[in-house]
Amino acid sequence: MIKLLIFDLDGTLVDTIHDIANAVNHALGPFGVRPLTVEIVKSKVGSGITKLIEGLIPPDKPKDGAVERFLQYYSAHLLDYTTAYPEVKETLLKLGDYKKAVISNKREILSKGCLEGLGLLRFFDVVLGSDSVSERKPSPVPVLEVLKSTGVSKDEALMIGDSNYDVEAAHAAGVRIVAVTYGYRSRDVLKDADFMIDNFGELIDILSGIEANK
Repeated sequence: MIKLLIFDLDGTLVDTIHDIANAVNHALGPFGVRPLTVEIVKSKVGSGITKLIEGLIPPDKPKDGAVERFLQYYSAHLLDYTTAYPEVKETLLKLGDYKKAVISNKREILSKGCLEGLGLLRFFDVVLGSDSVSERKPSPVPVLEVLKSTGVSKDEALMIGDSNYDVEAAHAAGVRIVAVTYGYRSRDVLKDADFMIDNFGELIDILSGIEANK
């Protein structure tokens, strides 16, 4: 029986990419980097903002202050264009019997700020960001931490995410995963997921199928 649902944030629950792209371009401005399109930023997000920003700055330029510029701008513009994906709130309302957690590679304060601003924070028992534990996805460490803090076994948990980092983290922790295809990664990158859905509302059917086949 599934007792715990562990969600990724960006690209799974909420579409944050326009605000992230704006903050990235703001951060990179003084470093001579041409403004990046939303699609380019989308293809590079997922492993944490420090790695993203520093990887975009030419190697011959100092990187001092770039991440701070991003965080300052993004914190002030966290919800300019960010929205919950279709059917997210409606589906979460139907999942009241499950414990629910969020694991994001976005910092915890920004993750909670995003969820709170969209009226979603109340649905979750645990929210972990990139700075909440010693390692971030694709490491299983944050997944194992959520299992420990909620007192749920790996067989009683189901993870939901949009990237290969989520798939790898879930499998490394021994947890099954549902990949969403509407997020920031293509379907072929998600091929190793246990289940795949094209819209968030289909999660209800996945859970029903698991319970029927237990």
